Amino acid sequence: MNKLINTALEHLNINTLNKLQEKALATSPDHDIIMLSPTGSGKTLAFLLPLLQVLDPESDYVQAIIVAPSRELAQQIEQVFRDLSSGMKICCCYGGHRLAIERRSLEYPTQVIVGTPGRLEDHIMKGTFDPSKIKTIILDEFDKSLEFGFENEMSAIIDHVPASAQKVLTSATFATEIPEFIQLKNLERLDFQVKDKEDEGKLTIKKVHTTSDHKLDVLLKLVCMTGRESVIIFCNYRESVDEVSDFLYDNGIFNETLHGGMEQRDRDRSLTKFKGGSVNVLVSTDLASRGLDIPEIKTIIHYHLPQSEDAFIHRNGRTARMHESGISYVLIETDKAVPDYIDENSEDVTLPQNCPPVPLPEWKTLFIYKGKKNKINKIDVAGFLYKKGGLVKGEVGIIDVKDYVTYVSISRLKAEEVFNKVKDQKLKSWKAKMTLLR
Repeated sequence: MNKLINTALEHLNINTLNKLQEKALATSPDHDIIMLSPTGSGKTLAFLLPLLQVLDPESDYVQAIIVAPSRELAQQIEQVFRDLSSGMKICCCYGGHRLAIERRSLEYPTQVIVGTPGRLEDHIMKGTFDPSKIKTIILDEFDKSLEFGFENEMSAIIDHVPASAQKVLTSATFATEIPEFIQLKNLERLDFQVKDKEDEGKLTIKKVHTTSDHKLDVLLKLVCMTGRESVIIFCNYRESVDEVSDFLYDNGIFNETLHGGMEQRDRDRSLTKFKGGSVNVLVSTDLASRGLDIPEIKTIIHYHLPQSEDAFIHRNGRTARMHESGISYVLIETDKAVPDYIDENSEDVTLPQNCPPVPLPEWKTLFIYKGKKNKINKIDVAGFLYKKGGLVKGEVGIIDVKDYVTYVSISRLKAEEVFNKVKDQKLKSWKAKMTLLR
């Protein structure tokens, strides 16, 4: 391994790579790659580490482009690359904020660009950066990009990349035909779709029978039964996500929503609150089934049966990861057929008549209107809350510093007191506006 990779692993506190990552590092940059492995198997690191072997940190032009189907996945890849501490610059491009912000960022030497297909095509067509020297193009979750209808945008991007560039395609399953426009050559396939037993958690699938009239009431009991565990509830439609969320809130269940119709800032806020433990329930479309870094999910609830077995696998992939166990509950309406992909021998669950109320989440989220662009980092924020807010270790949770805002999980028991202490204080040299999110 070269020096950049050794440095990256030290910064990530990783001593041992998994088999997928080892195999990926051993591949030749002259070969195109199809990388197949389940959600949560370290796929992002598996394609970023080999990238470090071919990038030239001394060059000031774009050498690699990473195409992701969603904004959240693009942001996650950006963060992992930054965590590698390679000294090279990555720029993240996606819809939902101004194109001009990204154009200004790309005026400075940038080695890697990651983004959604539509926004990347916009930059190429507007001449924001020169794609003629790109060595590697990575299509992460390429099948999802095709499913979302980005075929024309992906084709346009590939048309502007040198034919000699290595192409790396990743997916959790191989259920999609590769379009002709991708033009793979010297293909090498890394197939890790089946997890190693040593890495595999134990997933239990359980059936909950209901009628359509009582489905929301059954869901409420099921959520109450999970207590303070982290739960993702999957719905097939955006309107259903909002309906389920409102019903749960009306019945005292704190939750957040996630679907493609939301503004980017609202999607960021929902995910950050869920990851930070300010809410324990996330109601989502299949947008949350892949590509998001959401650890320690104990329970999956399929409020709607997914459209396919492939979607069922991806949803369930959010739990039972890396030695952990998890439960997937399937709500089955009595007048509807049960899909073949659900094992008829799965346990039937009878819910208790009365469930205890769900405890309030352990954390609340402090929202600060300053971020990386204001030269603020996690250490600054933690020190600020310890010194000015009087918090101690264990009372500050996840700190998520984005470009222009910061989210911090703080102990719910101390939240109001701390907010009143820090709301008029300076963070570094900034008088930062703050809000305590509900």
